Order: sequence, then C-alpha cells, then structure tokens
Amino acid sequence: MNANRQNVKKISDTHRSNIQKQLTHRIEVARANGNQDLVRVLEEEMKLL
Repeated sequence: MNANRQNVKKISDTHRSNIQKQLTHRIEVARANGNQDLVRVLEEEMKLL
C-alpha cells in the first residue's frame, strides 16, 4: 500500500510540474504578444497551484 501511495505522490508531483511549465510558457507568449489581461489571469492561476 505504501508503494502505491508513493506512486500517486510521484504522479501528482509530475502533473503539477507539467502544469506549471505550461503556464509559464503561456505567460511568456502572452507577454511577447503584449496581452497584459491574459498575463494577469495566468499569473493568478499560477498562484492557485
């Protein structure tokens, strides 16, 4: 059972990391395009992680 919990934790950590990377990329693209409204929304979403 403990090994299963460790696997779930590892998967959860990987998932969170992937979401953070995607959000970071989206923020960079929004900044490059001058879309400050989107940047603000994405930064707020990042804070929720």
